[in-house]
Parts: sequence; structure tokens; C-alpha cells
Amino acid sequence: MYRLWQILRRGDYIIVFVLLVVAAVVMMTQSTYYQGSRIVVWANGVAGGWYQGVGSIGGYFGLKAENDRLAAENAALKARMEESYISYTDSVFTVADTTYRQRYTYQEARVIKNSWTQQNNYLMINKGSRHGVEPDMAIISPSGIVGVVVAVSSNFSTVMPVLHSDSRNSVKVKRTGVSGSLVWDGKNYQYAQIEDITTAYAINEGDTIVASGQANDFPEGVLAGYVVSAEADQGSGFYRVTIRLATDFNKLDHVYVVNNHFHNEQQQLLAKTGGSE
Repeated sequence: MYRLWQILRRGDYIIVFVLLVVAAVVMMTQSTYYQGSRIVVWANGVAGGWYQGVGSIGGYFGLKAENDRLAAENAALKARMEESYISYTDSVFTVADTTYRQRYTYQEARVIKNSWTQQNNYLMINKGSRHGVEPDMAIISPSGIVGVVVAVSSNFSTVMPVLHSDSRNSVKVKRTGVSGSLVWDGKNYQYAQIEDITTAYAINEGDTIVASGQANDFPEGVLAGYVVSAEADQGSGFYRVTIRLATDFNKLDHVYVVNNHFHNEQQQLLAKTGGSE
């Protein structure tokens, strides 16, 4: 009591006020059922909100593991698609034997460094030589074409994306099958250009542009983008085509490394005949 009296004399009225409020609440909950139930409901609401917040934060950090799992699963599913195989058919008299060999396999990776506002952009992924990644391997996103591996270390690889002045990838108009080259003018990361599309075939706004499969890197049919404009270049016999890229390079996260198991064989054959991609 003497200690309490000393506190009061020093003017610590706030502490005394808090103690009195706590005592009043306790007395109210014990004496009146309605007020007691309301206080319990309020306390449960506060606690529930706290646990919900904690659970939401935990769920957010758990998304990374879930995204990694889904990316690996998608890579496995892509490897089972029909365009990832080559079909061999040997017919001898009436005997037909068709064999499918895996041409492409896919490995998921994450983009850990990226640029999209320069004339010559690069990105880095978290997979390297110890994961089987090699130069010239294609990189795609869940949305479409990204670029080609240009250098590797043990654990990382750098990629030349479509958004680079030296990037050149073989594509085609899906509707007509007419091929051209995907290039970038260095202006807007959302758009790219197609060169060498002949005016002998009509090209329309909204036409889908996909990988042609003629280069060794990208599987045929991987989405590149959609035509937004096409103007005939008088005298050249070709269109000036602008497409909206399917891949949003400003939001790249998960990508896939494409392993063409016939790449070396194709390169060796081209070297013998003096050809190139």
C-alpha cells in the first residue's frame, strides 16, 4: 500500500487508470453475461485477425516453393508434348515401324537478373554447366520465346533475349507458314519486328507468329507474338511487320531451358556442308 501511495504521489495516474480499467472489465465480464460475451467476441476477433495475418504472410512465402514445384512440373509436361519428339517411319514391303525419339527436353530455371530498357539487353538465370546448360540452348517462358544462352558458368548462365540488337530468330506466320526473322529495333520492350516476310502471301493484323522450327534452338510452334501492323515495302517485295511480343520481359520470373538433343549432330552436318543456321 505504501508503494501504491508513493506512485500516486509521484503523479503516475496513467498506470493507476489502466489498472482500474482492467479491474472494471474483469468485474463486468464476471457479473453480466451479455457484456462478458461481447468482450469475448471482441477478443476472439482481434486474435483471429492476428492469426489470419500471420497465416497470410506464411502463405505468401510458401508461394515460392509452390511456384518452383509447378515450374518443374510444367517442364516435364512440355517434354512429353508431340513437338518434342521426332518420328521415324521405316516401311519394308507391308511392314511399317514408327519410332519416336525425344528431341527436346525442358529444365525450369529462374531469372535472377534482367534488363529490358537498353539497346542490348541481357538476363541471367540460376542454372549453369553443372545443370547441363550449354551455349546456344533456347530459353522460353510460359508465354513464349525469350532468347538464347550465350555464356555459362558452373551455376549460372547469361541469355541474349529477343530484346538485343544482335538477336535474330527464325519465325513464321502460323496461318500461312511463311517464314521470316524476328528482330528488335531497340525501342519498346513490348514490340518487335519481323523481316523477310514476302508480300506474295497476305498477312493480317492479329496473325499469330510462332517459332518456325528451322533453327536448331526453338521447338516449332513456340509463340512469339501477334501482328499489330504490316505494311508492304514498295520495291522490296517484303512486309514491314511489327508484332506485340507474347513474353512480358518486364515480369520474367520462371523460364525453361530447352535442350535440343540433336543440336550437335545438326551443327556437325552443317559444318561438313558449309551451311549455317
